[in-house]
Amino acid sequence: MKNKNFQTIKTTPQQTQFQLQPDMEICQQDYPLDWYQQELIPYAEEYLALPDRKAETIIPWMTKYIAPAQKHFGDSLLLLAHYYMGGDIVKLVEYFGGHIGDSYQLALMAAKNPQKKIIVESAVHFMAESISILAHDDQHVYITNPKSGCTMEMFAKDFMVEPALSELSERYDILPICYVNTSGRIKALTGKRGGAACTSSNVKKIFEWALKQNKKILFIPDKNMGENAAHWLGIKNIAYWPSGMEGANYSLQNQKTQTLKQFDQAQLILFSSFCSVHDYFKPAMVDYWHERGYTVLVHPEATYSVVEKCDGTGSTAYLWNHVFHDKFKTKKYAVGTENHMVQNLKLICQPLGIEVVNLGDAKISDFKGMGCGCATMSRNDPPHLVGVLDLLRQGRTLDFNEVKPGDVVDEVTGGRERLDQNGQQWIVKYARRALEKMIEITEAVPPSSAQR
Repeated sequence: MKNKNFQTIKTTPQQTQFQLQPDMEICQQDYPLDWYQQELIPYAEEYLALPDRKAETIIPWMTKYIAPAQKHFGDSLLLLAHYYMGGDIVKLVEYFGGHIGDSYQLALMAAKNPQKKIIVESAVHFMAESISILAHDDQHVYITNPKSGCTMEMFAKDFMVEPALSELSERYDILPICYVNTSGRIKALTGKRGGAACTSSNVKKIFEWALKQNKKILFIPDKNMGENAAHWLGIKNIAYWPSGMEGANYSLQNQKTQTLKQFDQAQLILFSSFCSVHDYFKPAMVDYWHERGYTVLVHPEATYSVVEKCDGTGSTAYLWNHVFHDKFKTKKYAVGTENHMVQNLKLICQPLGIEVVNLGDAKISDFKGMGCGCATMSRNDPPHLVGVLDLLRQGRTLDFNEVKPGDVVDEVTGGRERLDQNGQQWIVKYARRALEKMIEITEAVPPSSAQR
């Protein structure tokens, strides 16, 4: 495998080094008013009435709401965003003193900052839920837009995965590993069976641990990242459980002898949903940028056929740090991940003389370009952020935006299914096991290091 540069894990978010310029265009798409919950419509109306989307216009408008909220909550307030958010949110959350991180870093933020009682996250729902599961009892976690979901998670709901876990456990000794890009309910099902969660920053380390348990591994999902981990660790025999409604209705009892043999021989079973953004990348795109002298880095949610051709692979934090610090000393990078992040990275690297392009913008025969990136991530915009903060300052409960363990949100309607207290406690008990097992494995000091 050409890729010799697998990431090192950084558990603490680093500053992105964004320097907001007064005339800098904020590239967030404007949404119609009916995309906002009722309480936030007044803020959206003000935002849409602004004359432009430049920083010099947006920041004063946001400041009149955020500054009073920050004064009111003081050191108890924590603002968070993921690297994948639309360009404005990444820049603006950091401008207002928040932290930007990958999914592993964000998951730890509540647990590592017990003094932060009000945590407001601009990212997708499963990330906020992971924070909520690890949070202390007196911490409250809010998401600026609950409709911000993940297509991968949508095709790995608990009612889709439970048949796989149930039937496979009857036939084999199963150890589930769940990607952090899953609901709290999936994490709980994993933890109850002694498994662990993982992220793109620690998937290799978690798989190494799982292999030592001498059980058949079920990875829920990502199919592509599971295949990459299998190649890195020399796992040869893999079987696939379909995702979505097909997965919910799939049964080994109905399969042909050859399929059953594949499952019987498999060391690893993959629940087959994937990220549509990262699945877009093709090997020919890597060749295109290599031919033009670019170092190619990609997220491990891309297919193995892409990853094996690249110069490095790792989480969003890995990609950001390696490009921003020009770790390969080439000054030219093609990055295969969500396009908001790539565009943010391109912007910040320009003054450093580092050229950044999106891997998907290779001009090959079926060239389409990457477009805006993850559409659901982008649903967190300035009106959502300022509205939530201002309403919380006023003492509003914002039940719709508060994230509780086990919540299921309809990404279209915004409807929420919330468990009762006993159900939430069940999710916390077992999902926390999966997350804490991940943290234990990830942050364990290798024996050789402990002896030095």
